Amino acid sequence: MDDRKIQILIDSLLPMIKAALHYTITLALISFALGLVLAVVVALVRLWKIPVLSQIAGIYVWIIRGTPLLVQLFIIFYGLPNIGIEFDPFSAAIIAFSLNMGAYNSEVVRGAIQSISNGQWEAAYSLGMTRGQALWRIILPQAARVSVPPLSNSFISLVKDTSLAFTITVIDMFQVAKQIVSTTYESLLVYSEVAVLYLVICTVLNALQSVMEKRLARFSTR
Repeated sequence: MDDRKIQILIDSLLPMIKAALHYTITLALISFALGLVLAVVVALVRLWKIPVLSQIAGIYVWIIRGTPLLVQLFIIFYGLPNIGIEFDPFSAAIIAFSLNMGAYNSEVVRGAIQSISNGQWEAAYSLGMTRGQALWRIILPQAARVSVPPLSNSFISLVKDTSLAFTITVIDMFQVAKQIVSTTYESLLVYSEVAVLYLVICTVLNALQSVMEKRLARFSTR
């Protein structure tokens, strides 16, 4: 590798890292947190079969899971302004990713709650707990342990999916890479560098996931 290419790698590294911290990771964390809250609400609405709301929740999950994330991004950022609803690029990305995570993770949460035996509910009721108290104190803590692996995988996938945000002009890590390529014309070099950065981030997240799973496994066997 010649000196010019090495210099391009060095010069592009810091802008990419800054974009990763300021946009990529931030976008993933906010979207995942909001999506998880939405997922719990949707899962409970569907489990408890609340009239009207459960049907709306089911349609929401069906639509989001049945359409590409890229299309959802375009509808929110480019489509909604046609009916007078506008969002800046970062907000549009958060809305799209949160809705997407909410739909997919609602199935994870729903499955985790259903995996808890009915005996747990009955034991809570025998202690005089309401359904809400039983859910909060007994069911959700156990369901959380069950759902950690799939939710962790979902978050790692989200980090990679944030690269789609460049399509609505969010200056994330991939968008920075595209800008560098447009001035250096070293597409293979720069895109390989951004791929390595994504790989490093996801490797760290995988390691954190393994540590979390081991700690939860020890806790569950006590």
